[in-house]
Amino acid sequence: MLTTNRLNIRELTFADIDHVHKLHSLPETDEFNTLGIPENIQMTENILNEWLLLQKQKPRSSYIFCIEKNDNNEFIGLIAINLGKANYKSAEVWFKIHKDHWRQGYTTEALTRILKYGFVDLKLHRIEAGCAVENIASGKTLEKVGFKREGMKRKKLPIRGEWKDNYFYGILEEDFNIIN
Repeated sequence: MLTTNRLNIRELTFADIDHVHKLHSLPETDEFNTLGIPENIQMTENILNEWLLLQKQKPRSSYIFCIEKNDNNEFIGLIAINLGKANYKSAEVWFKIHKDHWRQGYTTEALTRILKYGFVDLKLHRIEAGCAVENIASGKTLEKVGFKREGMKRKKLPIRGEWKDNYFYGILEEDFNIIN
């Protein structure tokens, strides 16, 4: 488990299915999500089972975490780091936060901790992220923790039947060490 002042960031388990389903079922969460709103809990179960299989791979390529408040274990959202090719020492992060916890600094706190995990524990050189051009809040969060916007990919994201442009971001270990 990873911890911060206010958060516990622990590995996802099947017991989290109800929280994950509620999170993915929110229209606000779906606005920039390529998965879409699940039609039923079985769809969420399928996604969850895929994620849990990824976590069991050897060598490990994916770390998917639940974010909870450490004072009462209230579910806040999900955050993940997916490793790229070993010789590149790189990974990609993503996060989904329940709307009731937006604009309270939780995403910044969790993302900063995941970056530390990536650079210190996993010995990564580079971590990337992306978000829809219209997703201003996620872009600001990425920049707040030290990511640099490196460009835009046109019509990359399939969101609700439309192709959306995507900003891509990167942060290097040396950038993170300067900030932290």
